[in-house]
Amino acid sequence: MSDAYTSLAEVLARLGELTGRPGRLPEALDVADLSYRTGIPVAVVVELLGGGRAPEADLAGRVRQRLDFIRETRRRPDGKRYSLDELARIAGTSRQWLSEWRKSGMPSLEHTDRLRRFFGLPAGFFTADEPEALHEALQPVLQGLEAEADPLLRLRESGLVRLAARAPQMNARQLATLADLAEMIISSERAEDTRR
Repeated sequence: MSDAYTSLAEVLARLGELTGRPGRLPEALDVADLSYRTGIPVAVVVELLGGGRAPEADLAGRVRQRLDFIRETRRRPDGKRYSLDELARIAGTSRQWLSEWRKSGMPSLEHTDRLRRFFGLPAGFFTADEPEALHEALQPVLQGLEAEADPLLRLRESGLVRLAARAPQMNARQLATLADLAEMIISSERAEDTRR
């Protein structure tokens, strides 16, 4: 588990640099969204973002907490909470079995995977420990902030800058292909900017 905290600390340090708020990340990030995506209670997300630790929980307790979290935070299209019967149907099991899961916290992988897929949850939603789950949820945030801080980062990572440096040695057909690729990336970026 200490490896998960080390990896999380590295991401938090980088996020602190990018946001200009080291040690104050709960002010800079959407804590409620991170909680919603990870199944980690808001207070624990805040604690982890501040460099603290999550309360120790065994696997059964974590699975039980995340199952209850889904029931509390996910809503049917009509805005109402899913009943235990509905969740059981989604999981492909009976209400009695689902009630037993909530007591023991140990459902089958097949049933939790059905719930995970239905609600569009990340792999490991039920089993990942808190620092690991938060680390994964912060990856797109980190990538977005890094792209804002260094707009050429994606071009360098894709190798386009390296290709452009070789332009003097390219023939006309290769240069045209490179120009088309660059135009496609620029158009994609513009479309992304207009959607924001």
